Amino acid sequence: MTKKSVKAPAKSAKPATKAAPAAKAAPKAEASKVAKSQLVEMVADKTGLTKKQSDEAVSAALEVILEAIKGGQSVGLPGLGTLSVKATAARTGVKPGTSEKIQIPAGKKVAFKVATTLKATL
Repeated sequence: MTKKSVKAPAKSAKPATKAAPAAKAAPKAEASKVAKSQLVEMVADKTGLTKKQSDEAVSAALEVILEAIKGGQSVGLPGLGTLSVKATAARTGVKPGTSEKIQIPAGKKVAFKVATTLKATL
């Protein structure tokens, strides 16, 4: 029993050290992400609208963008880029672990092309 309890912390210590850099990387990624609530606050600050009005405006804009994409239309966002729907062809894939060949059906995906002005400033 004692050896098992000694081995268990050693095993968990190794993943903990491996997870520690990932844990440090995750907050940095989260810190650079702008949530909807933060976006609403930024819009309110820039426009002088109340937070409630800004929330309604942001929500309405997102709904319109989603409806257009679901309808198969492209959405151009000046200075940001273009969202569009692309068709994917049916293809043969390999199941990980078993190396079994499987058929992946055709489908659709959302593609984003960054605006050249934004790409130049990054």
